[in-house]
Amino acid sequence: EEVAALVEWPVPVTGGFDKRFLELPDAVIVAVLQGQQRYFPLRGASGKLLPHFITVSNIQSRKPAEVKHGNERVIVPRLTDAMFFWELDKGTRLDAHVSDLDQVVFQKELGSYGDKRLRVSGLAQLIAREIGGDTGLALRAADLAKCDLLSNLVGEFPELQGSIGRYIAELNGEAGEVALALEEQYLPRHAGDRLPSTRAGQALAIADKLDTVCGIFAIGQKPTGDKDPFGLKRAGLGLMRIIVERGLDVVLTDLVKEAFARQPVQGKAQEGEIYEFLLERLRAYYLEAGIRPDVFEAVRARNPVKPLDFQRRLQAVNAFLDLPEAASLAAANKRIANILRQAGGKGTGEVNTALFRDAEEQTLHGKVLQLQSDVQPLIAGGDYSGALKRLAALRGPVDAFFEKVLVMDEDPAVKANRLALLACLSALFLHTADLSLIQVEG
Repeated sequence: EEVAALVEWPVPVTGGFDKRFLELPDAVIVAVLQGQQRYFPLRGASGKLLPHFITVSNIQSRKPAEVKHGNERVIVPRLTDAMFFWELDKGTRLDAHVSDLDQVVFQKELGSYGDKRLRVSGLAQLIAREIGGDTGLALRAADLAKCDLLSNLVGEFPELQGSIGRYIAELNGEAGEVALALEEQYLPRHAGDRLPSTRAGQALAIADKLDTVCGIFAIGQKPTGDKDPFGLKRAGLGLMRIIVERGLDVVLTDLVKEAFARQPVQGKAQEGEIYEFLLERLRAYYLEAGIRPDVFEAVRARNPVKPLDFQRRLQAVNAFLDLPEAASLAAANKRIANILRQAGGKGTGEVNTALFRDAEEQTLHGKVLQLQSDVQPLIAGGDYSGALKRLAALRGPVDAFFEKVLVMDEDPAVKANRLALLACLSALFLHTADLSLIQVEG
């Protein structure tokens, strides 16, 4: 798309370069060809890079050989420089740069990259333990995470941070998962990008992003409107994607509390602000995926502190809305919520069956008791979809109740008893989401 916008009369031209440059890491060659020159790198059937490329000329030349030669010639000094830097970087172990990180400023109020390393190391170990990863690998990855910022190649190609760290770590004999985590810490780099595949990479990516978000909030520089100079929205969305799409069973509030407490500056923000900011990133993520805003708000109202639990509830409500009973029960929940709100908390007592006057309230109460025992183990096991499907059986008794029974009876005891019954009914649904917030069509 970029090249198409650069030319009016596109003419493809093939070219090549010396095979010796294939000794460079793939990412470096691609950065030179694609990033600097807008050439298309080529790979063979095995997936390995070939010493060839395709470029696109903006003219049908009468001397195509000269066009080819010119395009080949221009990348030679760039690849030669890259080779020189690579040889220098290979000669220095990655961990030799750890102490030097203390001299590189991350943010003046938040300290150096050495300070960030210490914060992220502790957080990454905690996360690795929570998600079933190896804490030792997570610690090693966190210690080496920013060392390639001091390499010559990253100085020349800043977009290769992480990738260069991985290549050097592999040469240094670091564990494969540690080396890969150095590259995966920056994932996802953009919308639709791949996610970390290793537990060490996932722990490091979440810890690094969360430390940045909490740190920038702590110094009072949170995003405002369209201004987000530190890329916090992208970082927040990235860490939420990792947690949800990789199925990581972590408590987000605990992670925020832990990351925020490690910041050297506090007082200009609160943990709750950061949590709400991350929930807004989750909201944008789900709306982009086609989740209705009212469905998201129905789940959010229950404040699930685990993003994975949030996901399960969303899926359950979505599936429930496809049932024929959904519209009626959603409307009933809205009606119940309004009644209980107007009653001002008068429906909080025990249900007394001796005060029942109508068969419909007796039937509804029996169904509620039955479903309480049926639904409780499903909720405990996180099977919210199964629970809501069971609750769909309430449609008939609920419709009959509202058709025949006057909740606001003149007798205060009868009225309070019926309010208590509705509160029990509402609680069954509230285990999953606040269905009173669902917009009923028609």
